[in-house]
Amino acid sequence: MKITLFLISLLIISSCATTRVNKDIEGIYEIACGKCIYDMTGDACDLAVLIDGKHYYVEGSGIADHGNEHAEDGLCNTSRKAQIKGKIKFGVFMAESVEIIEE
Repeated sequence: MKITLFLISLLIISSCATTRVNKDIEGIYEIACGKCIYDMTGDACDLAVLIDGKHYYVEGSGIADHGNEHAEDGLCNTSRKAQIKGKIKFGVFMAESVEIIEE
């Protein structure tokens, strides 16, 4: 029983540690408001990105940098595709660049 609990604890700790490791990201991903579209925690409208099925808040590029967030096609009302480059660090996407792809 103790070994099982130890192994479960080890798995939980190692899965938490993977979100802290730098992971380079570059490509086309979905971005939107974390609060309005992705239902993430927070009190304000902030830019977020969907990477491999997981949502990350974006640091280094704000939601207002990509137009009026509350417009009909704004990021609080719809998700958009964007060319992004940066790193996931401590559970946050640290953006070097975020460019919306016009469709």
